[in-house]
Amino acid sequence: MQQNYYYEPNSYNNYQKSSLFIAADIEEGVGQRFSGATYFPPPMALGEIAKSDLPLAVNYAYQMGKVTAQEALAMGINWILSPIVDVNNNPDNPVINIRSFADSPKVVSELAKAFIAGSKNYPALTTAKHFPGHGDTSSDSHLDLPIISHDNERLESLELVPFQAAINANVDSVMTAHLLIDAWDKENPATLSRAILTDKLREKLGFNGLIVTDALIMGGVAKFADAEEIAMKAVEAGADILLMPDNPEIAINSVYNAVKSGRLTVARIDESLKRIWRAKQKIFNSQHQNISIYQLSQKEDRETVRNILRDSLKTSKYLPLEVTYNTGKRNLIVVDDILNSDFLDRQMPTVTIPNLLGYDLQLVDQNTFNNVLEDNRETLLQIFIRGNPFRGNAGFNETTKNSYHELLKKSIVKGLIIYGSPYILDWFTTEISLDLPWVFSYGQMAESQGMACQKLFNLSTAELREISQNLGDVFI
Repeated sequence: MQQNYYYEPNSYNNYQKSSLFIAADIEEGVGQRFSGATYFPPPMALGEIAKSDLPLAVNYAYQMGKVTAQEALAMGINWILSPIVDVNNNPDNPVINIRSFADSPKVVSELAKAFIAGSKNYPALTTAKHFPGHGDTSSDSHLDLPIISHDNERLESLELVPFQAAINANVDSVMTAHLLIDAWDKENPATLSRAILTDKLREKLGFNGLIVTDALIMGGVAKFADAEEIAMKAVEAGADILLMPDNPEIAINSVYNAVKSGRLTVARIDESLKRIWRAKQKIFNSQHQNISIYQLSQKEDRETVRNILRDSLKTSKYLPLEVTYNTGKRNLIVVDDILNSDFLDRQMPTVTIPNLLGYDLQLVDQNTFNNVLEDNRETLLQIFIRGNPFRGNAGFNETTKNSYHELLKKSIVKGLIIYGSPYILDWFTTEISLDLPWVFSYGQMAESQGMACQKLFNLSTAELREISQNLGDVFI
């Protein structure tokens, strides 16, 4: 069989000498994964700002893309697996949630285009995900295969709109979603569907860049077939790169054997190699190769983060929570998982500020929340909840809701701060008569904690410094 693999003259002699793609899920900036870099609030914070000032939100998205690309290259990352362009129009979505810009296709489109434009200041690849749209699901494709039952008209007028916008903005790659789209393919998940990846994405939407699968270890596709078949079907469908197969050696051999048997043609492999090669030329033929690690988290970038947090902050009309210096008060902090809360330690503002105002810390996770209901002390309730992969729900389950009902019925909660999901705030404000001071922040990092506590208690920077000389500028 003739091995006519694609290469361009004046480029490297062969693919063995090609540098590697280094990719990362850095949807909230490089600081999301690497300490010391800029950590942006979740994308939905920009969607919140867009409700009242779309041009401002667009400017923030541009800056976010620019900073993320620059810092990614400084860390050795050349492929940004962002922006998410799913339209999160299902509040019960357990996995996209606040990772999406908004529930509006127009807003998602505008902010995604701005992020892509900002990133183009540097030679890092961008990724629109998860095609053809993971926003209207109530199950997590990390665990199972979600089914989308909308008709073609709805899919094209809503889910596909931001993807078309990203393609028009010259996004470098598109990541597939492990979803079953009944209207387009009743048998195969989108990741393994030629009707979706080739007919829809390539031919109808006109995308000529890289198609990369979502992780092939995820339950939404891993349960569909054996590892060999999954790898072959993904390439047959139109994928150029197979992300995180359970066993890379099995995936490589299965594609190789499919070519030897004639199931996959050499021409089909050449198509993907050509796209990969061109993407690598964009990265490695640029003058922006030596970006210093000392450029991480510049002053102006930290200021942009603070501005986004400030402009997306939501508050009740009952602020502030009056400071009383009596003892016997409780700072009740509820998290998803105490062992997996890297945003929280004893030096964080959500702990230190209430402590300096006389609140004793009580930290629990949702699984042990019932244990705090017998405590009748005056309570500041702080909740860290957001959509996350592998959890299977968007934040609350019925048991947790009942526990919050019981706590609030006792009238001991005098103030509330929610960090993360606005859908949790919606539950509190609609399910319960909530006439107490509250603050909501999309972010969970130190800056958001300091800003939220400061807003709740109406503390000036000078007052905070007077309370404690130990509070650093990052908190306030």
